[in-house]
Amino acid sequence: MHLCVLARIHSDFPTKFGIPRQSGLSGNLLSKIVFEPEFRSPDALRGLDGFSHLWLIWQFSAVRPTWSPTVRPPRLGGNRRMGVFATRSPFRPNPIGLSSVRLEHIEYDTGEGPVLTVSGADLMDGTPILDIKPYLPFTDSHPDASNGFAEPKQGRLRIVFPDALLRLIPPEKREGLLCVLAEDPRPAYQDDPERVYGFAFAGLDIRFAVSGGVLTVCSVLPNQDTVDKKRNIP
Repeated sequence: MHLCVLARIHSDFPTKFGIPRQSGLSGNLLSKIVFEPEFRSPDALRGLDGFSHLWLIWQFSAVRPTWSPTVRPPRLGGNRRMGVFATRSPFRPNPIGLSSVRLEHIEYDTGEGPVLTVSGADLMDGTPILDIKPYLPFTDSHPDASNGFAEPKQGRLRIVFPDALLRLIPPEKREGLLCVLAEDPRPAYQDDPERVYGFAFAGLDIRFAVSGGVLTVCSVLPNQDTVDKKRNIP
């Protein structure tokens, strides 16, 4: 069986670090889904605008093509092994992921065919989309479901984001970035208050430190890869 890439998502996260751990954790961040040329038929989207949420089935495209029967979930500190099928690890026999997102709108009049704008995606920029399905709340939602070892963390980080640095973030992206930071983008097994972490976001490098439940943004700088692309530097 051959699976083809039907679209790619374009988000503010060019690298894996900093991406929300699960879909829906940063619902204010928008992403666009652009179809490959052979799938740009408006007929294929007929009726989709009647659904508020979608399932995205996608490919882990930035990991090595190997798998392991057990993995070390970051949520458990990276020092306990669990079965790969009890986790959402990318190191799977078939490297595919599943995310639920909100469909904000569909734009038909573009130079790239129909384009979907979605919110709440936890995907790296350029991730291949293998399929799109409507989310059905009466069958897909299970309020009594248990979380196993993936019980959500209690509380979120308090954010200190100096005004001078916050003004460097485009206004429409600030709330989403604050949500990402509050969920603590660090690996769960790292807790060094002296360490400065950083990740690329919307053409910028966001650098921060965490101590005592408080995340302090240290600097906001232009992302060098983005600068090089604008200058046509390979």
